Amino acid sequence: MAEWLYEAGIGENRAALVARGSIRKARIELPGLRSGTIGKVRLIDKSTGKVMLESGEEALCDPLPPRVTQGASFIVRIVRESIAERGRPKLAKAVPALDAVPAAGPDLLARIAASGLPVRQLRAHEPDALEDAGWSEVLEEARTGEIAFATGALRVALTPAMTLFDVDGGPPLGALSVDAAHAVAAAMERLGIAGSVGVDFPTLANKGERNAVAEAIDAALPQPFERTAMNGFGFLQIVRRKARMSLPELLAADPAGAALRAELRRLERLPPPAPDTHILHPALLRRLEREPEWIAELHRRTGGRTRFVADLVELK
Repeated sequence: MAEWLYEAGIGENRAALVARGSIRKARIELPGLRSGTIGKVRLIDKSTGKVMLESGEEALCDPLPPRVTQGASFIVRIVRESIAERGRPKLAKAVPALDAVPAAGPDLLARIAASGLPVRQLRAHEPDALEDAGWSEVLEEARTGEIAFATGALRVALTPAMTLFDVDGGPPLGALSVDAAHAVAAAMERLGIAGSVGVDFPTLANKGERNAVAEAIDAALPQPFERTAMNGFGFLQIVRRKARMSLPELLAADPAGAALRAELRRLERLPPPAPDTHILHPALLRRLEREPEWIAELHRRTGGRTRFVADLVELK
């Protein structure tokens, strides 16, 4: 029986859809403007469609309402959350929703509850069901981009234009590519990968083999999505609606923050009493200094007053 595991963590909320003991979907939610939010905005740049919500967050609205003027206010719906990219973060996307009533978009817990599957909320004093299902292994996949499957391996790379999968393995290449198609579909679901996705399969001269790969994608990846046929060089593109960052994008956007939140999760789950002192890599300690509320929440949950210090070995 499939079920969602949900954990309200320090600095992030986590969820995993688990079936037959393994994670089929892994999701992390950070604070911020959520997809589905309906809010009042003010148009601050008509040439680009940039708007500002009353909460101060910015978004790009396309299309703009007819005859709207600079500085005017109107209601929008957020259809895609902001995407962190190196050097040029992408603002959230919005569309006009002139007759809608302002409301916050559904959070992670609401979204998984809407799936109709059972949701089990986890507590730090309970056995670690997330870890037992392979949570750390999924995070490592997302962090490194290295994903193994029975007959080969995938390598995931993030680019501003699309997420790329590279397929590696030995002959027979037709069978390898079909296996890889199933692995790509599973990875997209597991890691929440959407938007424009490119897959570089081995070059297959046989048109029947190329069609078999495309059919495997169709069978394994849930709708809705669009795809191209595999071209003669083994490249196939998939496009699916993107509402928020994938797990690889989220971890890549703030590696120190992601590692720090994972470390706080481990500390929260330690049997009492909480340690008086905990050593952190200097980069994580610097990141923690920017998040005093994370420390306060850890102390509240553990009843301790853990002091964080830098790893002197790493400072040398």
